Amino acid sequence: MTNKKPVLSIREIVIFGMLGAVMYISKQIMEFMPNVHLIGVFIVAMTVVYRFKALFPMYVFIFLTGMFNGFGIWWYPYLYIWAVLWGMTMLLPRKMNKFIEPVVYMVICSLHGFMYGTLYAPYQALAFHLDFQKTIAWIIAGLPWDVVHGVSNLIVGILIVPLIKLLRLCEAQFDRP
Repeated sequence: MTNKKPVLSIREIVIFGMLGAVMYISKQIMEFMPNVHLIGVFIVAMTVVYRFKALFPMYVFIFLTGMFNGFGIWWYPYLYIWAVLWGMTMLLPRKMNKFIEPVVYMVICSLHGFMYGTLYAPYQALAFHLDFQKTIAWIIAGLPWDVVHGVSNLIVGILIVPLIKLLRLCEAQFDRP
């Protein structure tokens, strides 16, 4: 018998479940503004703080979205689209200049919003048997929504660094004896 440490502690399971639920609720609250939400803010901030473990609250959000909004054909790309933002954030250096750090996080979040339709397109092409030309047409038709998504992600991205500080403060409180 080995004494292997579990992947997640009970505290982390609770925190990640709550963060996933907060992400879902924030998306629902902002649903009246299409393509404007805080999901990118949460994913970037959680990835900076929790690294690989940020996938847990991200997928809690994704599965809550499916459970409450239906596991429709629109939902399946969520399984990889948000992971792209997580991956982009994981590639950033852990130590950055404090003045450029907020800008870098905002730009990464914004780029994901601008690329959203293009990231969604491969699934759309497979699901609806679109050839290359129809896929490109689908991407072009969605560009106005991607612009809204990218610009809004840039604007709400101002909240990333404060959320990182809040998450780290909470972590420090839990680490106290």
